[in-house]
Amino acid sequence: MTDDRRACLPVSELLPSDRYRGCLVGRAWIPGPCAGPAVVAIRESGVYDLSDHFSTMATLLESDDPAGLVRSARGRRIGTVAEVLAGTGRTQPLESVAHLLAPCDLQVIKAAGVTFAASLLERVIEERAGGDWSKADEIRRQVEAAIGSNLKAIRPGSPQTRELKALLIEKKMWSQYLEVGIGPDAEIFTKAPVLSAVGTGAEIGIHPESRWNNPEPEVVLAVSSRGRIVGATLGNDVNLRDFEGRSALLLGKAKDNNASCAIGPWMRLFDDTFSLEDLRKENIELLVEGGDGFVLRGASTMREISRDPEDLVAQTIGEHHQYPDGFMLFLGTLFAPVSDRDEPGQGFTHRIGDVVTIRSPSLGTLRNTVNTSDRIAPWHFGLGALFANLAARGLLGNRSAMHA
Repeated sequence: MTDDRRACLPVSELLPSDRYRGCLVGRAWIPGPCAGPAVVAIRESGVYDLSDHFSTMATLLESDDPAGLVRSARGRRIGTVAEVLAGTGRTQPLESVAHLLAPCDLQVIKAAGVTFAASLLERVIEERAGGDWSKADEIRRQVEAAIGSNLKAIRPGSPQTRELKALLIEKKMWSQYLEVGIGPDAEIFTKAPVLSAVGTGAEIGIHPESRWNNPEPEVVLAVSSRGRIVGATLGNDVNLRDFEGRSALLLGKAKDNNASCAIGPWMRLFDDTFSLEDLRKENIELLVEGGDGFVLRGASTMREISRDPEDLVAQTIGEHHQYPDGFMLFLGTLFAPVSDRDEPGQGFTHRIGDVVTIRSPSLGTLRNTVNTSDRIAPWHFGLGALFANLAARGLLGNRSAMHA
């Protein structure tokens, strides 16, 4: 059992740098006779249940002005932000206590991979190492000698990348990861099932057979069914380097396990305080603290992403693919975990009990504690349970519960 206190965060550390100036909306478990998940507004005066206005987050995000609707909705106050965070700080929250959930519900959880040069190099290294961490250090030197370590100036799909591709094929250094990293088509995959993401404070899952894995701190977009980006949050796209390195066809096993997707702490909707242009400049900080005293720090900046967020959204949705309830899109990470945790050359991997903190100035802080996926409470509350719960609370008769 992990220490719940390590997953707790005071309000001042969880909030964005400008505190309550932005429009912060999330989902919370509301206890009581009509217990269940609810869309909530996070305000200086407290956390407010907006169920009477929006039965699902997907419905809110389909509106023409989500931020305006949240600001105008009064809602029912369920407690102070500190009180709700106290319940959220448990790795396995009690249903009798109000606590934050992942801030998405009916949206499909998608992810873009290999969108930063540093992570591109690490994917190539994983592939050439066949998932064996002990070979990574030597292969890293070989790859950097062949293709360099600075690919920031390369624009995917450009004539420059076609020339580079021809050169790397000649040197027998071409990789499927380079194809999606510098080629015209982005890697877009389904990260996790609808409703399976965990929120801040919860345990995150590593497959028990994995011996080489890492967190992936990322910005996550909230996108409507029309392909409109309406807000953003933070995410941890937990990754198993050994599984994916053995074969890219094991991506599902490497990425989608019980509690292997964390999103939160809430969503910041676009308004006059925060826009897509602001997001393009956002910095993301990572801190991993182990019970063994190990500390790992990392940072990403959206300024160095190789594909613009709007391009990634356009490659996810369109005439070729629709998402009637919208989707969440992880944008990829710059973080490359090469620091040695134990012996020199072995690199980084998680241990049970690691506390992973992901923060950005505009979005706040997402914090989770690492455990193995088989030891975390099983996921039971799926779509059937959600709609049964909404029906029992009398919310399905309200047109805000669903949309056509």
